[in-house]
Amino acid sequence: MARYLAHFLSYIFHPLLILTYILLILLLINPYQFGVYSVGRQMPLVLIIFFSTFVIPAVSVALMKLLGLVDSLELDKRTDRIGPYIITGIFYTWMFQNLLYNPDIPHIYKIYVLGATIGLFIAFFINLFSKISMHAVGMGGLVGMILLASFLIDYQQFSIHLGTWTYQMTINSLLMLSILLAGAVGSARLVLNAHDPRDLYGGFLVGFCSQFIALYFLT
Repeated sequence: MARYLAHFLSYIFHPLLILTYILLILLLINPYQFGVYSVGRQMPLVLIIFFSTFVIPAVSVALMKLLGLVDSLELDKRTDRIGPYIITGIFYTWMFQNLLYNPDIPHIYKIYVLGATIGLFIAFFINLFSKISMHAVGMGGLVGMILLASFLIDYQQFSIHLGTWTYQMTINSLLMLSILLAGAVGSARLVLNAHDPRDLYGGFLVGFCSQFIALYFLT
């Protein structure tokens, strides 16, 4: 049962999905910062981010598996990750360049995309010597971004509207939830024997600190 839950958490919080999740979170917090009054009004942007940062890199890895360039889709070996890192890095850089001068994209999301890109390239360099956890990098970036949001966003409480159901939430409670999720994902990777604690701590630190590096460059 524990392994099934670990696989579920690893899939649902796949590092390539975090950029899309962050976008949805920011839209839920305040869609008006994106120039719309509801999440649905920015679904084209959500789909562009999803396809550019998840679908295309994932399909690229699948093609590499079919061509025998990697041994498994899980990229268990450190050497198998080099090609996917490069491909994903290209798409992340391209996405950041497209968002940077777009007035409809709030500054905080531009910071996150740059931070995710920086974290990816730092992880690529570390991967040449050690198998760092990309799940931890992604979750570290998630926690770092929500922490930055608590400083950069003036309002600390927001409403989530889902049909007829409305839920009040604060940035601090969202931060606590993200920390708990980061711990759960890290535990899942340990249960699956995908990484050791050093890989997880290092990955989380890379993802977390990359957000503040991005803030420095975009301030």
